[in-house]
Amino acid sequence: MNTLHNHVLLWLDRPLVTQNLVGGEDGIDDAGASFEHIIPAPRNWFLDFTGQAFRGDSADVYTSSNKNDLSVVGHVRAYRDLTDNSNLDLGVSYSRGHNLFGTDFITNLYGIDATYHWKPLQRSIYKSFIARSEIIWRQQNQPSLAACQTIACPVDTAAGFQRAFGFYASGDYQFARRWIAGARVDRSDRAFNAHLNDQGGSFILTYWPSEFAQIRGQYRFTRYADKFDANEAFIQLQFALGAHGAHPF
Repeated sequence: MNTLHNHVLLWLDRPLVTQNLVGGEDGIDDAGASFEHIIPAPRNWFLDFTGQAFRGDSADVYTSSNKNDLSVVGHVRAYRDLTDNSNLDLGVSYSRGHNLFGTDFITNLYGIDATYHWKPLQRSIYKSFIARSEIIWRQQNQPSLAACQTIACPVDTAAGFQRAFGFYASGDYQFARRWIAGARVDRSDRAFNAHLNDQGGSFILTYWPSEFAQIRGQYRFTRYADKFDANEAFIQLQFALGAHGAHPF
């Protein structure tokens, strides 16, 4: 999901794991170079590798303290049509960079993603289903609490090496030409203190009055590590005309 802007998601918000561990919508968003190569694959499979190197500044995920503090991203994608009506998209990701504590402190990100898409050819404008899940591990070197007295540390920073984990799983079903209903479960540790864990879930209902507009409502429940629960309701009106450069048509 790190490659998708908020307005093309199936939900109003982003899952907890993308907010806590990979910097939200702007996440790993930096100046750099990218290389893509299609890998020869067994029959009926499509394999693709993307490698990227960046300047090293990406929200609170990576921070460059000098010009040598580059960050890197690698992603392998595997795609296959299961039937005429369904397909499966799998991915494995790795990223590495320096964090806000300085050049000597490294952050490693590992990710696994999977998407199943069903859309019957005879009724493709009326019925469809998308199941999606993503798992992320964040391993991060951090200073001791004593060192935080002399450098800027986030409020919830824990001492030493942190291993944070998070995931989401969702299902979105189009049950009529203009209606989509969905649900999502979330769980994620905090990036700077893996002992703190947030979890929750959402229900989403979307209506498309036309191909250029959508109205969406979402209920979200979140149990935060700070020992309080949040019940929230959102409504969104979104309209657009045509494709733009950030997304393929």
